[in-house]
Amino acid sequence: MFIRKNLWNKINTYMELKNVIDNTKDIYMTDSMLSVLLDFERVLDEVDLYAFKNWIKGELAKGPDDEKYWVTCQFMYPYNLMPDPQGGRRLLDYNCKIHYQESEVTVPVKVESPEDFQAGTKLPKKKKNKVWLVTIRMPKDLISDYRQGFVEIEGQNINLEDVDEAWDDDLDEEGAVEGSVMDAAEEDLGLDELEI
Repeated sequence: MFIRKNLWNKINTYMELKNVIDNTKDIYMTDSMLSVLLDFERVLDEVDLYAFKNWIKGELAKGPDDEKYWVTCQFMYPYNLMPDPQGGRRLLDYNCKIHYQESEVTVPVKVESPEDFQAGTKLPKKKKNKVWLVTIRMPKDLISDYRQGFVEIEGQNINLEDVDEAWDDDLDEEGAVEGSVMDAAEEDLGLDELEI
């Protein structure tokens, strides 16, 4: 039986909180999914998406779905904390696809009395909360442009961790810098002495 994607989205307009928790557990059990998610989040941070109102308050609901050319993640926001659409427009400039959808999530109620349990069980009753689901589909080439820890300068990849370590080791002091330049020059040129 064939169900069109748009029709399925209208039928499946709510999600269980348990599904969100299971998705998070699956991510932490798989190193590759965690790596993809960290790269995805790094891009969102680098394009300054979190500077826009409420974007930082989202929770990962589904994904990352790693396809050949795209990575897709769906984030959930409380209904009264919809993320600023201007942030979504910023992602459009980077060839990302973004979709906003009103939905509901089923969550357990806070148990305060025996009436809060489902009849004949020890499970709490459930209620539906309205939420915003924001789906972001990001091109993989954009993710590869924002790889962690490396920057390309004049055709050479420079590890930013090495630069941070140099700052931590006080290699920015004039004597340390001159000494390292001298040592490098002597090694490269095979010279015992250099006049500067």
